[in-house]
Amino acid sequence: MTNDDQKKTDTGSQAGDTTETLRPDQEGETSEVEVLDAETDNMEEDADLSGFPDMDEGMFAQVQEMMGKLQRADELEKENADLKHRLGRLAADFESYRTRTAQDSAEAQGQGVSKAAEALMPVYDDIDRAVTMGSGDPAKLIPGMQAVQGKVLNIFSSLGLEATGKEGEAFDPQWHEAIQVVSGEQDDMIVQVYQLGFRMGDRLVRPARVVVSKKD
Repeated sequence: MTNDDQKKTDTGSQAGDTTETLRPDQEGETSEVEVLDAETDNMEEDADLSGFPDMDEGMFAQVQEMMGKLQRADELEKENADLKHRLGRLAADFESYRTRTAQDSAEAQGQGVSKAAEALMPVYDDIDRAVTMGSGDPAKLIPGMQAVQGKVLNIFSSLGLEATGKEGEAFDPQWHEAIQVVSGEQDDMIVQVYQLGFRMGDRLVRPARVVVSKKD
C-alpha cells in the first residue's frame, strides 16, 4: 500500500467517525424541544410579571380577574346606554301616537257634534214657526208643537235611539223607573209617562220615568 492509499483510508475513517458522531438522536431531540417550549412559557410569564417585580402569581391573577370584570362593566354600561336610547325613542313614538290619537278623537267628536247640531237645526226652525203662528192664534200652537215633537223623534231614530216607556207598555226595570204606583186592572203596566226614555240597542241612554199600576 502506498502512502497516498494510506492517507485516503485514514481520511475515510475519520469522516465516518465524524458522521456517526453528528447523527442526532430522535428522543434527545424531542426532549430538547419540550425543554425549549417550557422555557418559552416561563419567559412569557416572567415578561407579564416583569412590570410588577413585587407581585406574585396569585396576586397577578387577581389583578387580571379584576381587569376582566372592569372590562365587562364597561360593556354593560354601553349596553345600558343603548337600552336607554332605545327606550327614549320608544317613549317618543308612544307620545306621538297618543297625541295623534287624541287629535283624531277630538276631530271625530267635533264632527259628531256638528252633525247632531245640523240635524236639530230644522227642529229649531219648526219651533220658531210654531211660536210665530201661536202668538196670533194659540190654537195653532199645539199642532205645530206636535209636528216638532214627531220630527225630533225621527231624528233620534236616525241616530240609533229608540224611545221606551210609553203608556200601555209593560214595566221593565231595565229601562223604566217607577216614580209612583197606582191601583189598576193589571200588574206592572205603565199608565202614565212623566219622562220618555231612550235606549240604543242594549244600552240604556235614559230611563223612562213612569207611573205603574198594581191590582188591588
